[in-house]
Amino acid sequence: MAALSYSEAVSEALERLRPVGFEHGRSFVNHAPMAAEALAHMGYADEVPAWVERNLRSRSYHDVPERRWPIDPDDPADWRAALGDFSRVADWTALFERELALGPWPQVLARWWPRLLPGMSAVLTHGVIRTAHAVRAVAAAPGDNRFQLGELAQGLGYWAARHSTHGIVADPDDVPGPGPAPHAGHDGDGGRDGDGGRDEVARALDALVAEYAGIYATVSQRHPIPLIHAVTGPAAVRLVVDHLPPAQRRPSYLTARAVSRTMLDWFRAAPGIAAPAPAGPPALAEVFARAVEIGDEHTIKLAEVAVRHEAFSPDPRHAAAAHLANQAIGRLSR
Repeated sequence: MAALSYSEAVSEALERLRPVGFEHGRSFVNHAPMAAEALAHMGYADEVPAWVERNLRSRSYHDVPERRWPIDPDDPADWRAALGDFSRVADWTALFERELALGPWPQVLARWWPRLLPGMSAVLTHGVIRTAHAVRAVAAAPGDNRFQLGELAQGLGYWAARHSTHGIVADPDDVPGPGPAPHAGHDGDGGRDGDGGRDEVARALDALVAEYAGIYATVSQRHPIPLIHAVTGPAAVRLVVDHLPPAQRRPSYLTARAVSRTMLDWFRAAPGIAAPAPAGPPALAEVFARAVEIGDEHTIKLAEVAVRHEAFSPDPRHAAAAHLANQAIGRLSR
């Protein structure tokens, strides 16, 4: 059998996962579409079908709630009333399926991103993370992309249905230097500035991911999984930011930073009070291979973020965080 391509593996996985519920157990999030896409992106496309099958055998996914009534995207009173109502998740998904059938996906994303962004913190940022993996998949899909578009509808629908601001407010005046506003001379090339490098928002997000990878690797934690999302949340925004209109990029960075900061309070993580990160973690290829061996969705997704951001902006904190997660989650998985 010929090796699967990235898009073939993703399409097959999304077709298999399409009817699967959004959550399992005690409202734990369905990570399977995200992890399957990350595996395929990292060159493990041939291992995706077996990983998906193992995941489905080991999880008791909830049924998707029945559709109730349509949501009107042009009536703010109507769609705002449905935000954060998980019983409307099928209605939200249907809305995005209609929107994506009627117009280009970047336009749908640009329309809804600022509406959903204030609720980035909901379900530990999994709405934005699932959306981001879907964006990468649909942007890379050649020709037939119906499964990728379906997954984008589900990602956006889940984000909307679990939307919650948790009182988090991004402070537009609290910006580290250099500020992450795009160049005045931005040339409209999807997030690249004139010198061929990433724009300042992307660089600010890269720095944010490295900062929280370092925090993850050095703080005392009661459980190794929750604080991972202070890293993977802004990394998800980084995946999407090049596809957003310029005016939406800086608010996205500010919101991502505010959410990651708030997670430190949620999980009582105090940077700098624990022992330093283990010295000399393995090479990132080895770290990712170990994450795949463990098979946990969180190890796979964090290790993929580490590899991706090491390519963007090399920093030893990426590998330290992923290696630590492998060690801690690997022990839990035994």
